[in-house]
Amino acid sequence: MTAEWGVGAAAEQAQWAAATARLDDFRPLLPAEEAVVAKLLSGNFDRLGDGSRPEGPDPARVVRARFLRFLMLGGEEGCRPHEKGVRISGAWITDVLDLEACRVFRDIGLNDCHFEAVPILRAAIINRLFLDGSLLPGLQAERLEARGGVYLRGAEVNGEVNLVQARLGSNLECDGATIRAPSGYALLAPSLEVRNVLVRGASFRGGINLSGAQLAADLDCAGAVVTRMEGVAIEASEMESRGSVVLRGARIEGETRLTASAISGDMDCSGAVLDNPGETALEMSRTVLKGAFFLRREARVNGALALTGASIGTIHDEASCWPKTGDLLLNRCRYGAFIDGPVDAGSRLDWLSRQTPERSGEDFWPQPYEQLASVFREMGHGEDARAVLVVKERLQRQARRQRARNPLWRGLLAAADGVLGVTLAYGRQPLLAFVWLLVFWVLGVATFAYAERQSAIMPNSAVVLRAPEWTLCGLEKSEQRVLVATQLTNGLAESGQTQLACFLQRWEGSSYPAFNPWMYSLDTLLPVLDMGQKAFWRPNPTKPGGGLAIGYFYFQSIVGWALSLLAVAGFSGLVKSS
Repeated sequence: MTAEWGVGAAAEQAQWAAATARLDDFRPLLPAEEAVVAKLLSGNFDRLGDGSRPEGPDPARVVRARFLRFLMLGGEEGCRPHEKGVRISGAWITDVLDLEACRVFRDIGLNDCHFEAVPILRAAIINRLFLDGSLLPGLQAERLEARGGVYLRGAEVNGEVNLVQARLGSNLECDGATIRAPSGYALLAPSLEVRNVLVRGASFRGGINLSGAQLAADLDCAGAVVTRMEGVAIEASEMESRGSVVLRGARIEGETRLTASAISGDMDCSGAVLDNPGETALEMSRTVLKGAFFLRREARVNGALALTGASIGTIHDEASCWPKTGDLLLNRCRYGAFIDGPVDAGSRLDWLSRQTPERSGEDFWPQPYEQLASVFREMGHGEDARAVLVVKERLQRQARRQRARNPLWRGLLAAADGVLGVTLAYGRQPLLAFVWLLVFWVLGVATFAYAERQSAIMPNSAVVLRAPEWTLCGLEKSEQRVLVATQLTNGLAESGQTQLACFLQRWEGSSYPAFNPWMYSLDTLLPVLDMGQKAFWRPNPTKPGGGLAIGYFYFQSIVGWALSLLAVAGFSGLVKSS
């Protein structure tokens, strides 16, 4: 209440002072002022000299600031400004143009003028302010209210432009302007309410502050040069833009900060150079960007690109424009799709590998990999999605092992992770277990077929093994053996015939199932199947090749159980990391 009363009282005092001022108070008028009064009612620009910005205080161009104030506040009968307002170009303005808390209902046009002192428009209410091409030591216009815009196109300002909490009905235009502030921000406009902020091709030494600003349309910095090496070059945290943020072709030395901002349009960094090595170059953490994020056409980010917790519509980028390793932060960043950029697992895994969670005191961020896989799936790249998740599992398990303090436990984890990685791709490709089953099946076929050729396969029946037919088939016909008491019996095998082949030719063995290495290997490998082979046959360790066959028999039985259980666990998702 006190602040509002103070502003109202100041405005009332200013208007009273203007009402009591007379043209005679300014006599004798300076030559330039005489020229202004002579053309006052025409509404045209009153060009002093050739209308260009004066280099020195030429008497034909000098105008007193308090005389301009008298005219802007209404003048007097017979000396009132045109409805278009006071429009002067090429003037050298002395003293301070003080319009603090004043109400100026017409345009103020002071283009290509030279101001000796900083104009003051604090808490003023105006129509439009034109300072195009002028040279100023600064501008103090905090809490300014303008029905139209403020225009500093091509102006040169050697001091701060202060528009804190200003409210503009149209644009703030500084296209081609040069604004320098030795300390602080060159453009200081927190909580500014405006339609567009246009600084295309402008140069700011000291940075821009638009934190908390509300833009009905765009922030356009295309081709601008913004320098503030110590601190934040563009401070736009919590800014709301219902249009786009354009940094196309801009060069920014220092941090560009848009933390927690809301942008309804696009963020265009095409061809931009964001230079803040060793620190954050572009900070967009928790920013909501409904449109597209463009980072292409030889754009360079020399410093960290922080997108932590950001929400982005689509990403349009090129691999050559990505920040270097260690300068990308994507944790909890969400985006909808990739357009006009790499859309394959290899390239995007290289993109994610540029993150270094260690800078934030963490060992691994799983969410960026899950997000990338989700986007790949939505775009129809299922294989790429699985490849990303396999890498995510490997890195996440590696981080878990590094956290383990006990070396024994770390070794057990490494062994388990190795098995899961080889057999199931950590549960992301459970069909891989069947490939391994196929490999062991074929290997078993080769092993058992070799044993059969070496006569290292025998019936798996104690009755058969004690039968005389089996025993005598192990001897050639020319050999004899004592079977019962002192009874001698000749062998049954032909010369060079195996014991098994001989037995199967006997009447007693004609009904015994034939040995099949394909089915025998399958019967041994899969515990859920019963092909009947394992019940009738087994390797004979006393024969050449039998030791190898019996050893592989036990090994394959264990492998079969393990791979079967792992396949079930893989399909049920039990082995995936949460």
